[in-house]
Amino acid sequence: MVLFGRTGPIGGILNDAFGITLAFRWTGAVLAAAIMAFPLMVRAIRLAIEAVDPKLEQAASTLGVPPWRVFATITLPLITSGILAGMILAFAKAMGEFGATITFVSNIPNRTQTIPSAIYAALQVPGQERNAMILVILSACIAIGALIISEALSRRISKRIAGQ
Repeated sequence: MVLFGRTGPIGGILNDAFGITLAFRWTGAVLAAAIMAFPLMVRAIRLAIEAVDPKLEQAASTLGVPPWRVFATITLPLITSGILAGMILAFAKAMGEFGATITFVSNIPNRTQTIPSAIYAALQVPGQERNAMILVILSACIAIGALIISEALSRRISKRIAGQ
């Protein structure tokens, strides 16, 4: 709130220069979820980069391949599964993010309400358990769909790397 609010150093510049307001808007919910999910994505990608055998990159360099091309043709294909895993972890974290979004954008129905905050709101009202259950099922379906897509992409990438 201090940095990204309308009077904050970053939020003030965004608001004055570009008319972008983050606090108590859906854009703020996206920012809050992204900030909370980013470390998970970075960690997965970092682990994938560390697993790349540096001898492969060195061999390409000794053959005169420019660094950008070594990255694009050797490193990037080898870390694709780490990037994919990081994206899925980040997506899952963002889907379930409650604390940062409720703090930064509140829980304004039809404006900043996320699935977790809608579940919480439904559980605070007697008789709304059915609505909460529907939202939980929706959330689970989205998660299962993301998992199926990630597995399909992972298999496709593995086949491409194997040369099939």
